[in-house]
Amino acid sequence: MLVVYIKERDGTITEVFRTEVVLNSLNPTWIAKYTITYHFEFVQTLVFHVFDVDTQFHNVDVKMLKLEEQQSLGEASCTLSEIVTKPNRSLTLDLLRKEESVTSSHSQHCGKLTVHAEECFSSKTTAEITFKCLDLESKDLFSKSDPFLVISKLVGSGSSIPVCKTEVLKNDHNPIWKPVFLNIQQVGSKDSPLVIECFNFNSNGKHDLLGKVEKSLVDLENLHSGRGGENLFLPTAVGQNKILKSKLFVEKYSETVQHTFLDYITGGFELNFMVAIDFTASNGNPRLPDSLHYIDPSGRPNAYQKAIYEVGEVLQFYDADKRFPAWGFGARPIDGPVSHCFNLNGSSNYCEVEGIRGIMMAYTSALFNVSLAGPTLFGHVINKAALIASQSLANKAQKYFVLLIITDGVVTDLQETKDALVKASDLPLSILIVGVGGADFKEMEILDADKGERLESSTGRVASRDIVQFIPFRDVQSGGVSIVQALLAELPTQFLTYMRSRDIKPTT
Repeated sequence: MLVVYIKERDGTITEVFRTEVVLNSLNPTWIAKYTITYHFEFVQTLVFHVFDVDTQFHNVDVKMLKLEEQQSLGEASCTLSEIVTKPNRSLTLDLLRKEESVTSSHSQHCGKLTVHAEECFSSKTTAEITFKCLDLESKDLFSKSDPFLVISKLVGSGSSIPVCKTEVLKNDHNPIWKPVFLNIQQVGSKDSPLVIECFNFNSNGKHDLLGKVEKSLVDLENLHSGRGGENLFLPTAVGQNKILKSKLFVEKYSETVQHTFLDYITGGFELNFMVAIDFTASNGNPRLPDSLHYIDPSGRPNAYQKAIYEVGEVLQFYDADKRFPAWGFGARPIDGPVSHCFNLNGSSNYCEVEGIRGIMMAYTSALFNVSLAGPTLFGHVINKAALIASQSLANKAQKYFVLLIITDGVVTDLQETKDALVKASDLPLSILIVGVGGADFKEMEILDADKGERLESSTGRVASRDIVQFIPFRDVQSGGVSIVQALLAELPTQFLTYMRSRDIKPTT
């Protein structure tokens, strides 16, 4: 019998499934399947424990078996990401059994376990939904509101993670937006609760909430078939909801089967992780405890280290060679001018480091080999990442790139950054920005098109898609959603938007 456990980040292990008992076999193949919801945005660690069930218990329901009465044949562990990134979604693990003695403990090899994953049909289903609102309130003094919708999924802590948004419609109290596409696996299930918020767009990034509803996909499908509308509401300070006359309608609801993110990953596509770190003087002297770059002798990670580890921990499984380009910006290398894109490893020839540990070591070393300077410019590192992505595209490589930028200040070259992002929006590239420290990051919100219009370059060209996700580090430290979930939740959608817009099909 095989028992499956989920291992949480804090190390706690919870049993979630037991297979049937296969009688008298040294090479069992179990039929029972365990269904688990795949979450790209965090690491899902699985533990497998094989037991020899004694003959006297063969007629007992497996759920009633006491595991301490059975003989352990070994255990193994892996992440769900490790399984789904294999070409055939099968992973073979060594079964180990700990042997304890008075003097020492060691692990004994006890055979092998092959784990196979297959994607459920429902996870390939995408809902296409057209939303309409009537009688929205006016928040602008001399004109009508500029409304847009943000659709978020609720997570266990009660927090919400945005997964989709509409375009902004100017001066419209009765908007009908372009269709949005929601993958059922992406939101959990058709019964999973969704928060649909209607905002009035403001160019300063502080958008006014016009109203919201909480509905599942099943509810939205029923709204469409019933041709009825749902009143928006606004939360109040006393904990009760204020019901508005404004209504949300579902003009169209349909479901189609499309290629999923995992179809592309199984077909050989990789996510290549890149990182750029802010070394401007506003971070403070790295040798002093109040610096954002301070390396604590106790081993407690600073905000930069935490962001690198948590994002890299998820993405590393989707990168075959685990060699990551790593840069710094806003510092003066020894005996040189200020550089806005220098190799973190100190090399003048290559920018890659080995694994997440390699990034951490290069970062720590760079702190003592450069002088913090300024200003905060993103354009150089974005163009560098875009060059790598464009070269990969020219070589027809099955790669999609993810650049993590960690910064403590508002970008100085805002227009140049917009120009670089608009140009990069045509490439297989997404950019994650983490803001650390106490700066006012409202201008950063403009780069993230989650709650506004697509970026426009100085020549008037509009970004072909949204490729930026921004989060202030303090927001996710104080809430229940981890930095990884908040940053990475939109990445599969950005990946699929790119693939579908270019009619790129996964290799079967």
